[in-house]
Amino acid sequence: MLRLTKKADYGLMALKYLAEQTGGSAHSAKDIAEAYHIPPQLLAKILQTLAKGGLLVSHAGTNGGYALAKPANEITAFEVIRTIDGPLFITSCITIHGACDLTSTCTIKEPLRKVNDSIKDLLSGIYIADLVEPGDAERSKHAVGGGLVSIAL
Repeated sequence: MLRLTKKADYGLMALKYLAEQTGGSAHSAKDIAEAYHIPPQLLAKILQTLAKGGLLVSHAGTNGGYALAKPANEITAFEVIRTIDGPLFITSCITIHGACDLTSTCTIKEPLRKVNDSIKDLLSGIYIADLVEPGDAERSKHAVGGGLVSIAL
């Protein structure tokens, strides 16, 4: 089974939380961590990574925190995962560094590339806005952390 890392999972949860909030005001890492029972220090690092990646805007000061850098219907799950974990590859033969040593004799390279591309396309079609359901803003205050996306192969 292919699974998201906890960091990617928490990142998606944090962006979902921010998308649920009205008024577009900034929310602290502590507020988000408490809402989903996420370790605060880990979440703070994830939010910093997402801000550096251009998906969040950080606001300093007393009423500071994080807000979405663009509308939730313009941020994909793939962008979040890639920003946190880097490129998505299901096997070691498909990497940003080129082909492995067995490329000339490999018979599964092309089918695995298709699987990888399908997963990328699927995650690119899921937007943060898709994760938000009516009434979720109130429920998220009482939520317990859990996985948002799990892909079984």
